Amino acid sequence: MEKVMNILKPKPNPQQLLRDWQRRLRQECRNIERQIRDIQREEKNVQKAIKEAAKRNDMGSAKSLAKEIVRSKRTVNRLYENKAQLNSISMHLGESVAIARTVGHLSKSAEVMKLVNNLMKAPEVAMTMQEFSKEMTKAGVMEEMVNDAVDSALDSEDIEDEIEEEVDKVLTAIAGETTAQLPEAVRKQKLKQPAQAVEEAEGADDEEDLEELRARLAKVRS
Repeated sequence: MEKVMNILKPKPNPQQLLRDWQRRLRQECRNIERQIRDIQREEKNVQKAIKEAAKRNDMGSAKSLAKEIVRSKRTVNRLYENKAQLNSISMHLGESVAIARTVGHLSKSAEVMKLVNNLMKAPEVAMTMQEFSKEMTKAGVMEEMVNDAVDSALDSEDIEDEIEEEVDKVLTAIAGETTAQLPEAVRKQKLKQPAQAVEEAEGADDEEDLEELRARLAKVRS
């Protein structure tokens, strides 16, 4: 009976499909914008903690926190790229529907297929893009694709050296003024050996606060 009902059920026309897809794409863009705002709000708290760590000569904690900011900025850049690709999909879908008015059906779009395939590797929108892929394949806009593994390059070892370079830039930008106030010998020692343990006298409470900041920033990135 269900099969009969599916046969009798009228198929949505291209304009209806487009409106639904574009509505969902706009929603995804809004979700991305909200995530970016959340990340940037937490970044401000971490920047404040970096300055405080530098004031108490704790360059180990300052560098650890700066590394989290580097990762967050990379995440934000990727989110902006995801948003731009979502907008491109919406634009190309509009073009496909305009053509469909002439030929009477939706045609395959190589650009849409390429963009959806790219976004299926982005952790933030991978699940949504998998749904879009199935629907667009059924509607004739795309061919069926084999989904590659989700891109997790942000945590790969091959970018660790680059992250280390960026960390130094972040420290210079955020804590440079505070660090410059330290005695010359102390500043050189701390910058050369950023991973040294903090003295126990400044201990557990500061470390717990820093760990909480790192955890909050990691949460909004995920």
